[in-house]
Amino acid sequence: MVSSPSGARHIVTAFAISLAVITYIDRAAINVSALYITKDLGLSTIQMGHAFAAFAWAYALFEIPGGWLGDKIGPRRVLLRIVLWWSLFTAATGWAWSGMSLIAIRALFGAGEAGAFPNMTRMFTTWLPVRERERAQANLWLATRLTAAFTPVMVALLIQYVGWRRAFEIFGALGVIWAVLFYRWYRDVPAEHPAVNQAELAMLPPARDTAIAASGVPWGVIFSTPSVWLLSIQYMCLAYGWFFYINWLPTYLRTARGTTVTMSALLAGLPLLLGGAGCLVSAWLIPRLARNFSSVVLARCIVAVTGFVGASICIFFFAGIEDPRRAMIVLGFAGFFNDFVMPAAWAGTMDIGGRYSGTVSGAMNMMGSIAGAISVTVVGYLLAWTSGNWTMTFYISAAIYFLGAICWLFLDSHTPIERQGEAARQAA
Repeated sequence: MVSSPSGARHIVTAFAISLAVITYIDRAAINVSALYITKDLGLSTIQMGHAFAAFAWAYALFEIPGGWLGDKIGPRRVLLRIVLWWSLFTAATGWAWSGMSLIAIRALFGAGEAGAFPNMTRMFTTWLPVRERERAQANLWLATRLTAAFTPVMVALLIQYVGWRRAFEIFGALGVIWAVLFYRWYRDVPAEHPAVNQAELAMLPPARDTAIAASGVPWGVIFSTPSVWLLSIQYMCLAYGWFFYINWLPTYLRTARGTTVTMSALLAGLPLLLGGAGCLVSAWLIPRLARNFSSVVLARCIVAVTGFVGASICIFFFAGIEDPRRAMIVLGFAGFFNDFVMPAAWAGTMDIGGRYSGTVSGAMNMMGSIAGAISVTVVGYLLAWTSGNWTMTFYISAAIYFLGAICWLFLDSHTPIERQGEAARQAA
């Protein structure tokens, strides 16, 4: 009698999604707290922009090392260290006493959180059948968007009861709990897990394609592959606009649109909620387009180009809309189109990277974080130079989104780097 496949891979997906939720609670908490922090610590918009950017720069710096370590020794030990580290500095955000201390703490927080998503991607590469990858990535990013959408309201309410300092301590405790449970249950090799039966194991990618890269990562192959660079550049274009939503949007709504703290928290969640919907629609659409066109590459290209162009158009028109409700609806659709790209991009890192998917996804996420750091810093300076005029911020984002669409016209998001390298050598 043939047994049904066990469901251990679904538990792995649940661990990844729950960790993604915690990362975005810890990351997005500062955007609502920013008004309280700037008041208590006496910070300017430029200083707050540097605090936002400190996270992004440190996160970018340690993304590739974090992904590489997951490829080399496995995500189990790496994620334990990552989550405990960032949880400590999430709590420490509430202990800041000056602008410089806040910048240092947020930099250490960013260094700690770096490598989380590359290692989650490495888990998916090992534990999920190829046909389930885009859906898993869509569910993961949906969870982050829903979390980022509701975190502002949750943080606003929590701050009213315990203050912003205690709120960060509470959020830090969540990661510690996750780390203990994950380390006890997870294994880097599915065949070694007692919850996996032979039927489920037969569904998973061959062990030779996902084995721990103990012999090292082929850096030359990775960084000489055009697909890796194009994937990274398009993610920079995506992240530049996205970082505005999770850092500056509540402040924009308060200062430019005159909303209350609670209302700005609610409205700031709209692009994130619609972004989550964009992830689901994209993941549903890609396999159907791939069957119709007999090409995964073309299917992802169509979806990603649609996402980038749609976000660019929405942001461009948003800047000129006076009515706040209509403006937020348009900005919400910009969030939808932004996240329309996510399943294609992250599934692309899994297919291109293979057993080096931690490193490849780390490279892509590093470049996105660099763009995010530039974005939040540029906004701070633009506001200072234009006496609080936000218009130029949105026109710049619209232009950068359009550049991302161009990248996808030349991007092979499916062929593994090792095969791309072989094809290039044969052509030479």
